[in-house]
Amino acid sequence: MNGMTPLLLVGGGKMGLALLEGWLARGMAPEGIFVVEPNTEAEVYRFAGVQAAPDSDALPAVTPAVVVLAVKPQTMDGVLPAYRRFVDPATVFLSIAAGKTIAGLTAGLGGGAPLVRAMPNTPAAVGRGISVLCANDHVSPVQREVCGQLLMAVGEVAWIDDEEQMDAVTAVSGSGPAYVFLLVEALAEAGRGAGLPAGLAMRLARTTVAGSGALLHESKDEAAQLRENVTSPGGTTAAALEVLMSDDGLTPLLRRAVTAAAARARALAG
Repeated sequence: MNGMTPLLLVGGGKMGLALLEGWLARGMAPEGIFVVEPNTEAEVYRFAGVQAAPDSDALPAVTPAVVVLAVKPQTMDGVLPAYRRFVDPATVFLSIAAGKTIAGLTAGLGGGAPLVRAMPNTPAAVGRGISVLCANDHVSPVQREVCGQLLMAVGEVAWIDDEEQMDAVTAVSGSGPAYVFLLVEALAEAGRGAGLPAGLAMRLARTTVAGSGALLHESKDEAAQLRENVTSPGGTTAAALEVLMSDDGLTPLLRRAVTAAAARARALAG
């Protein structure tokens, strides 16, 4: 992962920690990584070689090639002014704070900063996330590549040119894991209602959804084909899908859910 250090990670919470672990696993030298995390009991302080500090003023003299902003969105406005001193064409800022627009980040840092806004999701914690990125005009092709590589350490990466699409991205992939977890809860509850013990119903639901996700990840077939592979004409799966694929079934329900999430994302960003 050449050209990425010195790297400054601002925020050592769950996502920051997942990124740090991914970078180190990919061979990034810990001596080139600096972390700002106010909680000195946080796990990021336990990585040998990584230099962690409670605030930006405690950092050693360093000019980072990348500043990764991994703080909570509601605290971002108060955090950004401390990092204005790093604004330079040679330093790219990569934000993973949901809902914080490029315009909002620019207001906090000042004009001229190369900025990349990213929307990762929680499966990044196990290296199976997906992050969607959008850059401003100050980001060079090399910086764009660097930011993509940094997030590939925790999963897949996709780029968009229109930042307005980020609200829909947030609604689909950012919030999406919660929809899947709710599916497990609902499937387990349905199994319990059909007569299964609660523990077995949850085990069946959880393992089935996790296994199906792994199959989808490994298979070259489209999701529709995998669904058809399970469905025998006139069988039990077909009977269930007749309900789920009805006019008031799963597809329109998810469409309403994603629309609501995207609208909320726009409201929060505004």
